[in-house]
Amino acid sequence: MARVPAAALHRIRTPLGKVPHALARRYRIRRIHPTLELVHQPHPWTRALGLVAVVVLGAWLGLLIVGNVRAPVGPMDTTMTLRPSATGGTKINVSPLGALQLDTHIAPVRLDVNVDQLDPARSQSLVDHPERLSGLQEEVAQDVGHGTLDLAVRSCVAVVSGATALGLAVYRRPRRALAAGGLALALLTASGVTAYATWNPKSVLEPRFSGLLSSAPSLVGNARSIVTEFDVYQKELARLVTNVTKLYDVTSTLPAYAPDPTTIRVLHVSDIHLNPASWKIIASLVEQYDINVIVDSGDTMDHGTAAENSFLDPIQDLGAPYVWVRGNHDSAVTQSYLERMKNVHVLDDGRAASVAGLRFAGIGDPQFTPDRTTEPGADNAQELAGARLASALRDQRAAGTPVDIAIAHEPSAARETDGEVPLVLAGHLHHNEMEVMKYGTRLRIEGSTGGSGLRAVEGKYPDPIEASILYIDRDSRRLQAWDEIKLGGLGLTTAEVSRHLPKENQPGAPSSGTPTPSSPSATP
Repeated sequence: MARVPAAALHRIRTPLGKVPHALARRYRIRRIHPTLELVHQPHPWTRALGLVAVVVLGAWLGLLIVGNVRAPVGPMDTTMTLRPSATGGTKINVSPLGALQLDTHIAPVRLDVNVDQLDPARSQSLVDHPERLSGLQEEVAQDVGHGTLDLAVRSCVAVVSGATALGLAVYRRPRRALAAGGLALALLTASGVTAYATWNPKSVLEPRFSGLLSSAPSLVGNARSIVTEFDVYQKELARLVTNVTKLYDVTSTLPAYAPDPTTIRVLHVSDIHLNPASWKIIASLVEQYDINVIVDSGDTMDHGTAAENSFLDPIQDLGAPYVWVRGNHDSAVTQSYLERMKNVHVLDDGRAASVAGLRFAGIGDPQFTPDRTTEPGADNAQELAGARLASALRDQRAAGTPVDIAIAHEPSAARETDGEVPLVLAGHLHHNEMEVMKYGTRLRIEGSTGGSGLRAVEGKYPDPIEASILYIDRDSRRLQAWDEIKLGGLGLTTAEVSRHLPKENQPGAPSSGTPTPSSPSATP
């Protein structure tokens, strides 16, 4: 016989009238002590990433809404703003002329400076009291310092407020919102420390300009030899402010931009490839940069036929002497046509010529391949051509007329002159490069000033139009700086100008005892 559990018997014996009271008692106990239910908790990393996302978005919104400061810098009114950035740096917007970018620091924030307008009163004060220009550098440095300090304080408030407000809206918990604000402040502090640790005051010497090409010479200024200037940041910053002021106030009597008379400006072009737009661009650069001499390292034509010769006629009206060497797309017919042209200096077989205060020597490409074929022994032919050019350079030095700049079309030929000349120019590759070779000669390879001609449409994007301005010291005949100019290709209207300085010409570099490639003491 089966046994019935005691609990069951107790329930059976319980009177029916007590059931509602038992249920009511259990319900009251459950209300007072609710039963815990298991819910899925997010992974700690997920919660952390979510908090970081809220902090970054809130900080960005805070900076966007209230994180800017209006500050006077010299005679200009500016607006300073911090913006999130992967590379940092400083961007100076000079509307509508374009923008200057300076690699001032490496941090996840970028300083944007918008030049709003020129203050008439402060500008007129400079005109009436020109002696104030001598103290402009200290004034500008102080104005920038005060502006960035105000910006730092306002940015801290904006970042913390934005992150806290968004954290409260998302989490609806004050503790989590305060954590978001604290994390935002910590991230901003870390960014500030990183920017301070990587601060590079020399960045004002190598600006990158994008915008209207006609404004570039006035904005980036004139290159000159800077060796040991400890206050270079203040001086160059003041120069930048002065140049922007002159652009904004062109009708005033402020001192005009004066090119350095000791600098020879060489415009290096190459691989025009029958692009008629190149002549207008070259003529514009000659006028804007006050060019002394143009150097073309070849491939001006595409097929080298006599029918193409009329394309070369605008060279006579460019406004500067034209030094040319033959490329692999230029024929003997092309060379003969240019040799008869006024103000054109054709260099071949190591022949040298003195133009605009510089001594040039060059050699034409030993091959003629307008169909872009590769002939057997091409490399050997280029090396032999380079060896002939190097021999001619040695002969010139022995005769007491050392060459300052050598020219060849192919970089492989140009490399053979290493140690025989301070600077050698080449093209052919359709992109620009600059390097110092083993024995001290600097090799400059120019991009295509014709945007690769009709080949510009072969790729996904049109090739840019490239040229460079080489600043040569008139006394030492050495490269002081160079500007790389890049224009958008077919159908594009972008313009970018970037300033570069050789290492030996940067502030802090040794000011004496620099060996030349042709001297016995030259070292790699």
